[in-house]
Amino acid sequence: MKKFYYLRTCDTCSRIMKELELPQEVELREIKSDPVTSEELQQMHDLTKSYEALFNKRARLYRERNLKEKNLEETDYKNLILEEYTFLKRPVLIIDDQIFVGNSKKTVAAARQALSS
Repeated sequence: MKKFYYLRTCDTCSRIMKELELPQEVELREIKSDPVTSEELQQMHDLTKSYEALFNKRARLYRERNLKEKNLEETDYKNLILEEYTFLKRPVLIIDDQIFVGNSKKTVAAARQALSS
């Protein structure tokens, strides 16, 4: 299975999509119009072993809700991601049993390598 979770209005996601030259077999999933399901989030968690690793601490709502001041647990991260699409760190690329979360150069380079294998 190959899936790419992204936000259409995110310039970084668009740039990475172009940079990765995603093959046609990669299913594109726009998370605002088609939010991540509990099952999909569980699958991501199974690969990362952490909801916090999937959580976007740069989200506007993270600051607005003053979540930095709270002592969030794994279940809190999970519930917040399911509640609001902006809390999912993006983009997320799943290639079979590998997951690439976020937009760091290292992550994008690893995703590119995995796609070309």
